Amino acid sequence: MRTWEKNIRKVVPYVPGEQPKKAKMIKLNTNENPYPPTPNAKKVLEEFHTEHLKLYPDPKIEDLTRCISKTYGVKENQVFTGIGSDDVLALAFLTFFNSDDPILFPDITYSFYDVWAELYKIKYKTVALTENFTIDPLDYRQKNGGIIFPNPNAPTGVYESLDTIEEILKENPDSVVIVDEAYIDFAGPSALSLVDRYDHLLVVQTFSKSRSMAGVRIGFAIGNEILISYLNDVKYSFNSYTLNELTIRLGIAALEDKNYFEKRVKQLIHTREWTKSRLKELSFSFPDSQGNFIFASHPSKHAKEIVQELKERNIYVRYFDKPRINNYLRITVGTEEEMEEFIDHLKDILK
Repeated sequence: MRTWEKNIRKVVPYVPGEQPKKAKMIKLNTNENPYPPTPNAKKVLEEFHTEHLKLYPDPKIEDLTRCISKTYGVKENQVFTGIGSDDVLALAFLTFFNSDDPILFPDITYSFYDVWAELYKIKYKTVALTENFTIDPLDYRQKNGGIIFPNPNAPTGVYESLDTIEEILKENPDSVVIVDEAYIDFAGPSALSLVDRYDHLLVVQTFSKSRSMAGVRIGFAIGNEILISYLNDVKYSFNSYTLNELTIRLGIAALEDKNYFEKRVKQLIHTREWTKSRLKELSFSFPDSQGNFIFASHPSKHAKEIVQELKERNIYVRYFDKPRINNYLRITVGTEEEMEEFIDHLKDILK
């Protein structure tokens, strides 16, 4: 080791899903929405003048924050807006998880949580999900410096009820509890309804999934005004100019087109349920996913083999070589046509 390497922060980085650039492929590995964003986005792009690029964007992101607060029925000072939910979550780790006690999150969860904990030198402890991949609130009745979990879970797709979340909140009044709701629009009620009752709850969402804006990068958090003020303090100590002007305008356009948003979400849920029924016919088993993906396992052919054979056919799904889940495929829900072709290939592979 070189002498200067001794003082470098070394971490094992998060590994995102493969991003192949091939013609005529079916890409079902990164939970992107297969449909385009609101048609209003095209209008924003056509009307955007390059003159705006010479100026710094609004550091407070007031127009988009105001639009988010109106959409979700909260006060503006209850909203924090950032560069995708990953940015928001990373800043939340930095802001709220500073105890000598370990933070808690599930053993099967979003792969970025332990990366941020290692990066910021935050003590952490993973809590095992049940055999059915659900959270047992009793497991969170232990000393901790904060709690975070995705709902629906990534990668399992399991949705936890508000009763489960509220039980965790009641048992941990001295810890900030973060609910990561990247996929909530495909699932049940949001924990946003609990924000005004629990001042230690932070709910994080994204435009990447249900609003088809993964390439734009918009995320936000909603919580008690004091939580949000602390989050802003860290943001302004880190990077005052986050979202650019074009991104802000595209985000507003997406929020204002409620009809398009609801139509696409409904369409994707319909395709998800159709795909579940076809997978069952092929003897796959899976939790009842409430995301825009399905976490499936086959009894006679290992997931790793299926992934490789699908890749040879230009079809990409996600595989996690980790304990408890190394025989599962995470299958993003694509268009109806893509899922029909995917199922046809699966049938052929399983012959």
